[in-house]
Amino acid sequence: MLLMALGLWGNDLQDTRAQPPAAQKTAPNKEMTKDDAVRLGEEFGIVVEEVDEGIRKELNLQRIEGVAVLEVIGNSQADYAGIKVKSVIKEIDKVEVKNLIDFGKALKRAMPQCNFTVGTYETADPSDPVGWGVNFHFVGCKRD
Repeated sequence: MLLMALGLWGNDLQDTRAQPPAAQKTAPNKEMTKDDAVRLGEEFGIVVEEVDEGIRKELNLQRIEGVAVLEVIGNSQADYAGIKVKSVIKEIDKVEVKNLIDFGKALKRAMPQCNFTVGTYETADPSDPVGWGVNFHFVGCKRD
């Protein structure tokens, strides 16, 4: 145990103290709510909202699907991963995200792992005829 405490042994062992606080707090069998999903998003470093008709029109999306990023909190995991404002999260660690509940469940599963991916649709250069691009962001553990 002393070697583990000194960081000389067991680097591959998962330390629950390294987990984000929201991932530690959420009870495993608790039903995910939209408020829980929003709190997990903020813990991850983004302010999000479920895509609705207004967001669909503003971002020129084809479907009302996914979770829109309204704000990225500086020096957060999301910020370091390169997630951008006005992007739409479509998947987390290979799990499709259609709404806030999907987002919360997927993020809750992914955050304790530390290393996961977030798939987003992001606006491309305005002169780009396609208009949107798919990006995958690698999220690593934030270390002090």
